[in-house]
Amino acid sequence: MADLKHVGRVASNRRKCAVVFRTLPNDPDSCLILPTENLLPEDHDAVINLLESNAGQTAYEFAEAMDRALLNDGSRMLPRFHATGKLVKMATKDIEMVPNHTASVLLSELNQIIADQRGVTIADLTVSPSNAERTRDLGEPAVAEQPVNSMDTNDTVVETSEQPMSDEDLAAQYRSQADRLYKEAKALREQAEELVPTKRKAKAKTEESA
Repeated sequence: MADLKHVGRVASNRRKCAVVFRTLPNDPDSCLILPTENLLPEDHDAVINLLESNAGQTAYEFAEAMDRALLNDGSRMLPRFHATGKLVKMATKDIEMVPNHTASVLLSELNQIIADQRGVTIADLTVSPSNAERTRDLGEPAVAEQPVNSMDTNDTVVETSEQPMSDEDLAAQYRSQADRLYKEAKALREQAEELVPTKRKAKAKTEESA
């Protein structure tokens, strides 16, 4: 099976999760995860199916695919999990990305690798990656949980001081993703022009001289 992006686990207890955002605005050392092991069966299946889909694997951040995907009750996946407190803020050093059954890497290390390859800081990954390359090219996996909303041996929720991502933080993340997508589209257009310049103007001049 091919490596999967956005798949991870909490380093301390190896609980599985999906990494929704690898970094957060103004907090590049934190990420947002969705613990998957105690979701409702139908929600769990929907998340796994999305993770393994083309939409999930080509998304720069899994949140992009989640925001478009629908759950069985007809609600959009990302807003519903946000509203019901399923999304958990974690330190990137406490999450392991696991693209397959034999490999793992700390999310903090993965973010540093991506930043080094692009010649930017980790904070820049949240706002606008300077390179149009997608992280799918790195074969990255997903994350694991921290003491935040982690599960004990009886699968009961342990309350902690961390809170689900606020509406303001989520809105800021949406805006940063929109900025990134715009800049990537612009960069791709410029690359296309370098390869094959648009001929419409030249054609128009030819028609005028005729």
